Amino acid sequence: MAEVLIEIRGVNKIFDLGKVKVHALKDVDLDVYRGEYLSIMGPSGSGKSTLFNMIGALDQPTSGTIRVADISLTDLSSRELAYFRGKHIGYIFQTFNLLPAYNALENVAMPLVFNGWEEARAHARAAEVLEEVGLGHRITHRPEELSGGQQQRVAIARALANKPAIILADEPTGNLDLHTGEEIIRLLSQLSRELGVTVISATHDHKMLATSDRILWIRDGRKDRLEKREDIRIRIGTVS
Repeated sequence: MAEVLIEIRGVNKIFDLGKVKVHALKDVDLDVYRGEYLSIMGPSGSGKSTLFNMIGALDQPTSGTIRVADISLTDLSSRELAYFRGKHIGYIFQTFNLLPAYNALENVAMPLVFNGWEEARAHARAAEVLEEVGLGHRITHRPEELSGGQQQRVAIARALANKPAIILADEPTGNLDLHTGEEIIRLLSQLSRELGVTVISATHDHKMLATSDRILWIRDGRKDRLEKREDIRIRIGTVS
């Protein structure tokens, strides 16, 4: 049986907006396995981004518990959460979030330096992961000299640099054309398999269905359904 990496139990999130309280998540239970590729899907306002942020230790639930590798995130202080994020989680954003004045190598190495790595070691690790994502020949290029897909590969390399257990990808294909988006999806799936990294993506992109191990559908703040890729193929009639 696969090892459970993330355990979510009874998670609720209420945003107090003064006269209005928004119940963004309602009694969500979920297990996420080590090394799997999970996509969280749902319409805008469904709560998928809120759940995504909870898993990434970017926000805390109003009630319920979230455990990652036996660490209770709901018991950590803000400083401890920041340390946890830096050590265990890599982030990929829709807008790439690369620093325009720095080349690919420097963009990947910089978070490592901030986390206390010696600069030469950080640069060596950055070159290694850029090679892994197919950009070993573009390490001295700045973001403006790279295509959108190449910039997203730099962002993926940056997410992998600290050897995280979890990669969180927030709409990773949102700013890419169809062909490039498919390339990025395949790359994330490949990295999940080869490196044993758990990839969790919050997305509207239905192309994710073909590569995700499981898909969590969120609706009105609740877990609507959780499906394996094979179940979806059967449901829509692509498997006899």
